[in-house]
Amino acid sequence: MRIAVVGGGISGLVAAYRLRTLLGPAADILVADRADRVGGILYTGEVAGEPLDLGAEAFVGRRPEVPALLRELGLETQLVLPAGKRPLLWSGGSAHALPEGTLMGIPARAEQMRGLVDEDTVAWIAAEPERPFTWYPDADLDVYSLIADRFGAQVAERSVDPLLGGVYAGSSRSIGVRAAVPTLAAALDAGAPSLTHAVAAALPPPSNTPVFGGIRDGYGVLLAALTEKSGARVVTDSPVTRLARSTGGWVVDPFGAVDAVVLATPAPVTARLLRTVSPVAAAAAAGIELSSSVVVALALPRHTPLPDNSGILVATGEALRAKAFTLSSRKWPHLAARDSALVRVSFGKFGDDSALSWSDADLVTVAAEDLARVTGVPIDPLGATVRRWPGGLAQYAPGHTDRVAEIESATADLAKLAVAGAYLRGVGVPACVASGDAAARRVATALS
Repeated sequence: MRIAVVGGGISGLVAAYRLRTLLGPAADILVADRADRVGGILYTGEVAGEPLDLGAEAFVGRRPEVPALLRELGLETQLVLPAGKRPLLWSGGSAHALPEGTLMGIPARAEQMRGLVDEDTVAWIAAEPERPFTWYPDADLDVYSLIADRFGAQVAERSVDPLLGGVYAGSSRSIGVRAAVPTLAAALDAGAPSLTHAVAAALPPPSNTPVFGGIRDGYGVLLAALTEKSGARVVTDSPVTRLARSTGGWVVDPFGAVDAVVLATPAPVTARLLRTVSPVAAAAAAGIELSSSVVVALALPRHTPLPDNSGILVATGEALRAKAFTLSSRKWPHLAARDSALVRVSFGKFGDDSALSWSDADLVTVAAEDLARVTGVPIDPLGATVRRWPGGLAQYAPGHTDRVAEIESATADLAKLAVAGAYLRGVGVPACVASGDAAARRVATALS
């Protein structure tokens, strides 16, 4: 059997690895990626002579996929947990504690927002259950429209936007309620009489489980293990130019004839490849837009007096160029032991790709200036590394869940083909692992 995996990001590499475990050593598994390396938006670079993740740097610890995969690969000792410190919010030109007990920054009680928003907004939130409220079960609007109407624009811009920006490199204006906060949509569909009641119903139960996890030596360790144990033939710098049906299988250029295909490509690439074999799925995938970002990693003198917090998230409308700061040496105990204090500074949101065109020198200068402003500490980098991520994250806009359902429905009839990727059911690493695994199982079942 000959199987092509198009896309060598985490979804594609997991698919290749799972195909090997399901089909055995005789299967010929090919992985093609248009980039000069595998890994997609996972990339372990080097800062101050030591490894540091310059793409995604954590995963949701309450999902089982990544720890289970690490155990399966014999990498369980690579699992690390954060120090448990809370981030700050930068809003109105000053730092605030991130409100606890919110749902993606959406409060369940007015008091949670006190100090972050003005008193009129606090009163507006408190009175929300008394105001008439209508929600249609098939509705899906952008997060901003819902939150600004019921709780006020300040809540959307100062509390919700910083969190959505960290997950999607977007904002409440570009992200849909159903895709970003599905438990809230479910509570509203179930008949919650107000947004306040819906948030309270949607909040997860209290848990002592760490919210995040990480990999001690970076995601590069996981990528290398998946590549090796998949036994796949990996071809980089090789965009796939054509996907077509053939008798009993598929034709995938540049590979030629194959028995089955996993498309683990970004939504626009998936749309292009499916255009002739499934126009409906292609049209749905083409409706998913991408956002870009830039990460600047700074190595500072070890004893730089940074805040004792995991990071600083930036509200919409602030006079900063950066959108977030990860105080990596504060967040991760294993990084705190290094000779330098490490900070990641993030730029870029949906609709603003300007940082991609800035020079490395300008990005490092701006990162240091913005970090100095939010910390009040002189910043004198010992070293810096820049990584650009054009089109790195899918935007889960209103109607996203319908688009995904259409893609999955339209491709279900394509024998021996499966789709996977961060544009489907979650941009986080656990969701991508689950996506690649499911795609591999579907293909393996079809082949058997």
